[in-house]
Amino acid sequence: MSLKIVRIMFYNMLCLLIASFLSCSKSSGNPQPDPPVDPPVVVDADPAQYGTPYANVPPASDVVMYQVNMRAFSKEGTLKAVQARLDSIKALGVNVVYLMPVYPVGSVKSVNSPYCVKDYKSVAAEFGTLEDLRSLVADAHAKGMAVIMDWVANHTSWDNSWITNKSWYKQDASGNIISPPNTGWNDVAQLNFDNSDMRKAMIKAMKYWVYTANVDGFRCDAADFVPYDFWQQAIDTLRNISTHQLLLYAEGTRKDQFNAGFQLKYGMGFYYTMKDRVFAAGQSAKLIDSLNVAEYTNSTTTTQVVRYLSNHDVDAADGSPIDLFGGKNGSLALFTIAAYMKGVPMIYNGQEVGCPVKLSYFNNTTNIDWTINPEIKAAYKNIIAFRNASNALKTGTLTSYCSDDVCVFTKASGSEKVLVLANFRNRAVDYSVPSALNNSNWKNAFDGSAVSLSNTVSLQPYQYIVLKN
Repeated sequence: MSLKIVRIMFYNMLCLLIASFLSCSKSSGNPQPDPPVDPPVVVDADPAQYGTPYANVPPASDVVMYQVNMRAFSKEGTLKAVQARLDSIKALGVNVVYLMPVYPVGSVKSVNSPYCVKDYKSVAAEFGTLEDLRSLVADAHAKGMAVIMDWVANHTSWDNSWITNKSWYKQDASGNIISPPNTGWNDVAQLNFDNSDMRKAMIKAMKYWVYTANVDGFRCDAADFVPYDFWQQAIDTLRNISTHQLLLYAEGTRKDQFNAGFQLKYGMGFYYTMKDRVFAAGQSAKLIDSLNVAEYTNSTTTTQVVRYLSNHDVDAADGSPIDLFGGKNGSLALFTIAAYMKGVPMIYNGQEVGCPVKLSYFNNTTNIDWTINPEIKAAYKNIIAFRNASNALKTGTLTSYCSDDVCVFTKASGSEKVLVLANFRNRAVDYSVPSALNNSNWKNAFDGSAVSLSNTVSLQPYQYIVLKN
């Protein structure tokens, strides 16, 4: 019998005794006013802490993130298979591993999306067990990497046990639970954030994984769909777990996400502007300058925009970076900008080997060939290694010198200064060096060779150059 049931039985017995006592008092000729009887308060303690909380979770400015789609990551599609490749992930220079949802997937109206959560407190059998997750997290920590889970707050599957609490869900005029409006996500049911009990259960479930699996935070799915005050409530509660340094990452672009307490949010503007306007339509590279302002509205020194060339959604819908951004060379030029200019980089699994196929996350029919394109992987390692060693790139002052065709900027911190040039065109471009950079001397950041700038720099198609003082 659970402690909660025992407390309820005790409460019922107490009520009977009180009622009997009051009846006797009234019949004796000395009626007394009924005392107020409050319902019992049942406080469920947090789970015991499993493992030792990770002390080296990076600050937002130092993050290099790696997204894992377990169904595509390996033929097995399991947590164990991810753990087996942690050394390879670490070798890229990654310090945060982001796992797509590991929870059981609903079967009612289902399309087998991992974002259709049947149970917020379980690991799906297809991915493994709680022990497998704990082992992966512990191994990642030992290798110097934090692990964050994907959190799906906006909706649940139609067969989630919460569905019996009808008031926890949004309903139409006839009282029917609805899917998220105007999304087409008919496989899931929309939660009702006006219900305080649902909110508490949600936050409790988030805390469960921090304690039970020793994870280091959450990437919060569809964060723009969820009310600001819920995120504020949830994040305030999670921050009160004083033993953990948690990273909280919003999949959204709303201007209040940083205010709610997220340290990281999606750079969707960067992705779509680069894809649709700069690379596909040939518009000016200077568009990135306005993005650097707009995406950082309400930011602080402890918050960052995550810039990516791929993730599970855009890969499945649009294609890989080598499809979208000028092949191998163009995608590497743009990744350099994503990693160096303003923000922190995220790599989607397979991106580092130029995976040429769209990766499904609804099933495990597509897997990554890790043996292809070793030269791309080597380039990613070089780009990230220089970022990880450079305070100027991570936290320095940005000065932009972009032209219509070439993204050019410096980052400076103390005595360190870095200059980056990246040609966004599939043709040779002559870049006119501004007076502030003219007749300056540098070293190539990757091979140490001396470089002197004069009036013009000639760049080959999609060439990128990184210089340091």
